[in-house]
Order: sequence, then C-alpha cells, then structure tokens
Amino acid sequence: MSQPVESITSAANPRIKALATLRRKGASADDSRILIDGHREITRAAQAGLAMQELYLCRALLHGDDHATLVNELQTRGVWIIDVPEHVFEKIRYGDRAGGLVAVAQRPHRTLADLRLSAAPLLAIVEHVGKPGNLGAILRSADGAGVEAVLVVDSAIDVYGPNVIRAGVATIFRIPVVELTAADAAAFLATNSIQIVAASPDGRTDYTQLDYRRPTAFVFGAEDRGLSAAWTGQNITAARIPMKGIGDSLNVSTTAALFFYEAVRQRAAR
Repeated sequence: MSQPVESITSAANPRIKALATLRRKGASADDSRILIDGHREITRAAQAGLAMQELYLCRALLHGDDHATLVNELQTRGVWIIDVPEHVFEKIRYGDRAGGLVAVAQRPHRTLADLRLSAAPLLAIVEHVGKPGNLGAILRSADGAGVEAVLVVDSAIDVYGPNVIRAGVATIFRIPVVELTAADAAAFLATNSIQIVAASPDGRTDYTQLDYRRPTAFVFGAEDRGLSAAWTGQNITAARIPMKGIGDSLNVSTTAALFFYEAVRQRAAR
C-alpha cells in the first residue's frame, strides 16, 4: 500500500473538528461535502465517479488487504490520504461501526436537467421521507429494478446521511437522485407525459392491474403522513396493495419494491 500523504494525531486538529461537526449535523453544517463510511461504500462511490477529496484511514481498525487497492487507486486520483490513530478516528466515524476508512466527497447536487431518460422511463418519487433506512431500502430496490431516477420531494432528512448510504448499500451513488419540490416534480412529469401512479391504501385499483410498460412514475409517501394533496387529481392513479390481514398497509420500502418489480415483470413479458 502506498504511504499516506499526511498524518493527523490530534483530535483537536481543525480539520478533524470540522468533520466531527459535519458528522453530527450533515447538510445543515456543510452542504458541499459528505462523509462515506466503509470499504464497500467508498469503493462504489469511487466507481460511480463521485468527486472524492480525502480518505482517512485508521490502521488499527483495518482488516485484511482488500483496502490496499482502494487506497492506492484513490491516491492515484489525487485524493488526499490521511493516516489517523484510533482516538482521532473515533471523532469522525459513524457511531461504533467497524472499519477503518472514512472518505470525504463532494456532495452531489443533481437537477432534473441532468437526467437522461429512456423512451419509457421508470421513475420513483419519495415524498416527506422521514426515516433514512426507508429511503436507503427504496434506493436499493430501485437500483435492482432498473429505476432510472429517484425524485426526493420535500425531504425531512439528509439524503446523503450515513444511514441512507448504508441501508442502500451505496446505490445512491449510482442511481440519479434529485431533491426538489412536489410542484416541480409534478410539472416535470406532465411535461414529459409520464403517467403518475400513487401508492395508497385508499386506491381503488390493485397495483397489478395497471400498465407499467409506458413511461411511469411511482409516488410513495411517508408512512405516518401518507401523500400530500399534490398527488391527487384526474391525471394521477391511486393504486393499492391488497391487504388480507388487520394491517392496512406495508412498510413504504416494501411497497416500493412490489411496485418496482411488478413493472419489471410486465416489461419483461412484452
């Protein structure tokens, strides 16, 4: 493994203190950078072309040799490599997660203009997401099902927070994610003639009875709030998942996976 460019031994170092603040407050502290924890997540971010700035490594917490290739590759790209002892690493890592790598990267800021959609795109809209794990799980299913973009509407969380990255196994770095308002999302879908299917327990149509071979956007709301009034109207179809028990709905990430893979099934059959 190439030797690190720099060593920081004090937790009082200004750079370490700034990263500790970023860890606690996320985008509210700095909307230009994100922290990425772990070998798999950092590798996938690098493979997706994310602009990596720094890599902090703690040798005492590194296991095996699989990190050597990653460190060397990032160093070749010009990423600043910083070697830190365990007591310093404690200040910047996520909780008590194992692993001795934390990367600092430029926060992606994608817009609708950045999207390059196919002739019959499959999109997901997630409104008022309040649980990072749910968003991460939706992204993971979206990636697996070939969803072309996820539009995050009026988010209450840091979309690039550590729980989102981990729950989504870093798929957030591959699939385009755009943060925007409901009005902008609805206008985009109308302009591009994309049918809108809103997942709702009150929907009159079973989710398997609609045609998803055409350009389609699925809309999912927070479990405690449901969807806002922005996702009602004659141009929007509310679809339900049949429930046979006493519960009236599924977890939103499970719901999303069912909708996504019904679209996969239909499109494979055409």
